[in-house]
Amino acid sequence: MLTDFAKIETFLTVVREKSFSKASAKLGISQPAVTQQMKYIEDYLDVQIVDRKKNGIRLTKEGQMLYSIGQKIERCVNNAEKELLKIMNKDVTFVFGASFIIGNYILPRFLNNLKENINNDVSINVSVSHKAIEDLLDKKIDMALVENYIPDDNIIYREWMEDEIVIFSNQPLPAKAKAKDLLSYRWVCRNPDSHTRLIFKESLDKANYPDCDTFNVTSEVTSATTIVQTVLHSNKDDVPTVSVVSRNAIESLLKAGALYESRIGNQKMVRKLYIAHRKDRKHDAFIENVVDYLLKIK
Repeated sequence: MLTDFAKIETFLTVVREKSFSKASAKLGISQPAVTQQMKYIEDYLDVQIVDRKKNGIRLTKEGQMLYSIGQKIERCVNNAEKELLKIMNKDVTFVFGASFIIGNYILPRFLNNLKENINNDVSINVSVSHKAIEDLLDKKIDMALVENYIPDDNIIYREWMEDEIVIFSNQPLPAKAKAKDLLSYRWVCRNPDSHTRLIFKESLDKANYPDCDTFNVTSEVTSATTIVQTVLHSNKDDVPTVSVVSRNAIESLLKAGALYESRIGNQKMVRKLYIAHRKDRKHDAFIENVVDYLLKIK
């Protein structure tokens, strides 16, 4: 069993996530597979290592001992992988496919450190999530970073980080917008097929607010960059012009006081971002190294 680090990795992830289902999402494997691997460990050791509770899991005494051993093995494996990568270093460019928000606003923050970490040049193809996944399946890119989970048996998805969507304007807004506030604004809306617009509509529904189709919509825009610039340069002496966008896209403008943010009452509009790679590269050292790096910086 100690020669099969995948099972140890599953155990460590279950402990850290305190959940079989969360470990499943983190590892990119099914929950039954997580359960099966945990059972294998318990059968192999002939002891119970975790107690499953309604609010998570609890390690048994033997489970605590295994966790300590597993951490030591993990450190050894990570150090060995770094040494192997030095030997395997290839004169190639690692290509990412990324959705607009990730490719334009999130990934560039870490790009230089990532290049140093994998000892290779990095390139980013920015497009919509569906296009990134298509390119991944067509082997045009090495990894996709997307905000849409697009099921495919040939793709492994790993949950990465959360992305908050906010209402914003170039005029001060209430921190918690009421329905009447939203109805009074001029809106630059996302296109009807936008994932961001779908999340916005769902959040309005949960808060029992009017549907955004009833708002005072002045235009519909596809590009997040165009939306930000349209709102940024709107008339400050008139009714506020607002829209919704990832907070990552306007963080610097919020800090500079050029834009202001608001939320739907007490709700936060949050979506998951995903790391995706082809299943046939599951044990590729370069892929594993990049995934490990991205999971650490989230």
